[in-house]
Amino acid sequence: QEHLVESGGGLVQAGGSLRLSCIAPTRAFNVYTMGWFRQAPGKDREFVAAIGWTAGLTTYYADSVKGRFTISRDKDKNAMYLQMDALKPEDTAVYSCAAAPWGLPRTSREYNYWGQGTQVTVSS
Repeated sequence: QEHLVESGGGLVQAGGSLRLSCIAPTRAFNVYTMGWFRQAPGKDREFVAAIGWTAGLTTYYADSVKGRFTISRDKDKNAMYLQMDALKPEDTAVYSCAAAPWGLPRTSREYNYWGQGTQVTVSS
């Protein structure tokens, strides 16, 4: 069952930027850890980034995106964002946002709620 809605995907040249958004249906998700995952054709879903909900909003990134992607959230808007800079062709994938009730997990099975995903394509 899908509860989250992503937007902001598209086609961009290598080195370019995109900003993904994820909107939750209710303020209840403001006390969930939120994360981004991606899945490229023929590959397993992989963790991209996560952000906690407690004071300080702890973040965690996959090594492959560290220094290039920035995750953030706006509790007033029930929203989470992924700013993606210096994009590479290997970043091409369907990006999905997800919500987990505790911790700062990096495995998809610990996330209870998911969006449909948004396609990001990076051309070389």
